[in-house]
Amino acid sequence: MDRLAEKLRQGLLYFPVTPFSGHDVDADALREQIRARLPRGPGAVFAACGTGEFSALGTREYDTTVAAAVAEVDGAVPVLAGAGYSSALAVEFARRAADAGADGVLVFPPSGDRFEQEGLYRHYAAIAQASPLPIILYQRGAASLTAATAARLAELPQIIGLKDGLGNLENMARIRRSVGDRWSYFNGMPTAELSVAAFTAIGVPAYSSAAFAFLPEVATRFFAATRAGDQAICEALIDQFYAPFAEIRDRRAGYAVSLVKAGLRLRGFETGTTQPPLTDPQPADLDDLAELIESALRAVEA
Repeated sequence: MDRLAEKLRQGLLYFPVTPFSGHDVDADALREQIRARLPRGPGAVFAACGTGEFSALGTREYDTTVAAAVAEVDGAVPVLAGAGYSSALAVEFARRAADAGADGVLVFPPSGDRFEQEGLYRHYAAIAQASPLPIILYQRGAASLTAATAARLAELPQIIGLKDGLGNLENMARIRRSVGDRWSYFNGMPTAELSVAAFTAIGVPAYSSAAFAFLPEVATRFFAATRAGDQAICEALIDQFYAPFAEIRDRRAGYAVSLVKAGLRLRGFETGTTQPPLTDPQPADLDDLAELIESALRAVEA
């Protein structure tokens, strides 16, 4: 588990989209997508997760997705898969991920509006005690851990990390002080590059990059600049791409996923459409995305 945690800190966390043909997963298209991105050096591949429309996958589609990712990666980097819903279902998905050859799971928050800390602890503890794979917790929405709850969960060896999609830096700093190096920590905000500097300042430099899926030229340039401490390049890429992209992303609900899928289609990959309840981008927004991709590519090639 320590080896997996260390590998996850080495590069960008890559979340491929799940291509569909009708309602079926197009495994060949998924493998083509991953094959094109592996040479760019991601630290890990997260299949059937948020960008991969985990909530739209039945068990058959899930098995196909994870197995295709594992087969294409072929041990080059760790492969993690999504798990979630109830404690029992999360364990079922974790077992399926293990059967498909995955190295770990990213556990999504349970469904619901608000949770007591004891309820969150019992939920994640039940998953950790039954999961055959190491676990990274993903806090977002109504699932927010306190430092005290995180410290209790850190006593469970199956849990190796925390991905934060809330952006509460004060709470993350408290969790880090409470848990320390027993966990790895990841910035999981929708366009994480915009908050890399802030998360790095509290000791969380690792992040997931939605842009890597469809614009690896920009994502890897930005990542290299963060590692080199080149603030000028980071600021320029934020101005040229990430801030305008976030403006388009915020126009409609679900665009954090559907824009990534649309971006891949614009780059020539077969993805199919997004699955309900998500919707594809509006034509005007798609035009803006296409123009932004072209201008960003010109910027990094200059």
